[in-house]
Amino acid sequence: MAQSQSSGPLRGLRILELGHFVAAPFATRLLADLGADVIKVEPPGGDPVRGWGEQIDGKSLWWSLHGRNKKSVVLDLKTDEGKRAVLDLAAESDAVIENFRPGQLEKLGLGPDALRAAQPGLVIARISGYGQDGPYRNRPAFGVIAESMGGLRYLTNHEPGANDLPPVRVGVSIGDSIAGLYAAFGVVAALWRRDRAGGSGRGQTVDVALTEAVLSMMEGMLPEYGKLGKIREPSGGGIPTASPSSAYPTSDGWILVAANSEPLFAKLAALIGRPDLPTDPRFTTNRLRCQSRDAIDGIIGAWTRQFDAATASQLLTAADIPNTKVFTAADCAHDPQFRDRGMVREVEDPILGEVLHAGIVPHFPEDPGAIRWTGPAVGAHTAEILASLRRDPTDRAA
Repeated sequence: MAQSQSSGPLRGLRILELGHFVAAPFATRLLADLGADVIKVEPPGGDPVRGWGEQIDGKSLWWSLHGRNKKSVVLDLKTDEGKRAVLDLAAESDAVIENFRPGQLEKLGLGPDALRAAQPGLVIARISGYGQDGPYRNRPAFGVIAESMGGLRYLTNHEPGANDLPPVRVGVSIGDSIAGLYAAFGVVAALWRRDRAGGSGRGQTVDVALTEAVLSMMEGMLPEYGKLGKIREPSGGGIPTASPSSAYPTSDGWILVAANSEPLFAKLAALIGRPDLPTDPRFTTNRLRCQSRDAIDGIIGAWTRQFDAATASQLLTAADIPNTKVFTAADCAHDPQFRDRGMVREVEDPILGEVLHAGIVPHFPEDPGAIRWTGPAVGAHTAEILASLRRDPTDRAA
């Protein structure tokens, strides 16, 4: 894909990525999509995630998206040349995003003190399993560990007693991605503080823990335990605080229906031929429906079983009731709403050819970002970037 002029609200911002795997690279991809100039420093051989997932001609299809809009520079951070190059890059950057284990950058001579000696206004976002301090600071962790410790894995399951299988993993690296999202948000907040809110002009540190990122998403789990001693339990396809709102069987799969407000419940009751339900003493309020979830779900499920998912969705949509079939990758790829808003788009990759990418979130109608290029080859921009530092690229390439 041609490297077009940068667009998006973050154009002019330079971000240095010292990241690998998922969390830090996800954060920088979000910023790059919105126009930031992201320089990804990779070790010889590249980010290990380049080898993940399905591949064509040795290139990961995921990498095409995961590494897009970034410039790849290969440096060996164990060498003096590599370290000097990083400090020179930091001197010309607004922020660094890294996800080494706590203390590792300091051991390499690239900790915050060294980076800010090169650029006092540098914002440094640090993503780690447990944070930069605390008793678990030095423990290793990945997103799956954070999802468990943050309480998500316990709840991602069917109701207690429904089966004896292990708690189900969310199908993507959600813990890493949430942490990356918080890091991106933190970087923008720190830059605002530095530049626009009466700050000192010095950069701040953003400390994001994978475990804390997950825990922060857990709704009322902590207040309910702290005040009532209640441990929130898995609820399968339903939501413990809203009813009816669950997955219901159809003749060819499942459909999600969310009709937990009083007007929506009345519409649903009329649609399924049970206009008496809103006045049934078991179902007059959301709280009562939650207490009688099995009964109401059984009534709705008996209705949805009469149809295939597409037909049920058409009927529910015509009645203005929130619903959707359970989308597969194929459903997402062909959905007219995703297509119309550019959330699913064909992108030309120089190795893979035409490949589907997810679009850019959030959407700025007045100044949208762009997919300027797909995930580059390892070190594709080393010579270009180091030459811009007035360094000899043959001296600095690892």
